[in-house]
Amino acid sequence: MNTKYSEEQGDGSFMKHLILASGSPRRRELMSQVGLDFTVVTSDADENIKEMEPEDYVRELSSVKAQSVLEQYADNEDSVIVIGADTIVYHKGEILTKPEDEEDAFRILKSLEGEIHQVYTGVTICSAHKNVSFYEKTDVWVYDMTDEEIREYINTGEPMDKAGAYGIQGKFAAYIKGIEGDYNNVVGLPVARLVHELKVF
Repeated sequence: MNTKYSEEQGDGSFMKHLILASGSPRRRELMSQVGLDFTVVTSDADENIKEMEPEDYVRELSSVKAQSVLEQYADNEDSVIVIGADTIVYHKGEILTKPEDEEDAFRILKSLEGEIHQVYTGVTICSAHKNVSFYEKTDVWVYDMTDEEIREYINTGEPMDKAGAYGIQGKFAAYIKGIEGDYNNVVGLPVARLVHELKVF
């Protein structure tokens, strides 16, 4: 089923259009999977924000992205609902985003192997008259990995566009010992929570 959002106007009703403010193919797949009908408009917002607690960091960045795209519809903002999202990996007090290069990816994965870490995704849903931000946290355990295994994984190219330098839904699944929390949150979007929150729009 395709889910749309409608709102009554004085002269009848119109459909509110969902916009995903993210170029992530994984977020697109998750939203399509649950039947959401949407358009992708990537945000050009400055993602350099000050260091803060991980839950505040992802909510703030998701809000910046969503608001940036909403502003593009200033003349027609009553007709759109914008969804922004940001995902990070958090380990031993360090916020881990996408690796800068292969050596950075190695450093990140070396710190995660054999350890537990947290994945935070912040989501902001905004329209002309309502704004909701939330986050989800998932604990992830990673098996021990040799340096050779880490290098082989990096050579696949998979880590380079992902927070924490791995994709749980890809080849790195071989090294996931377990999780506690929402699996889709680790992929990049807690889509069930998103659908629930959209009900108030």
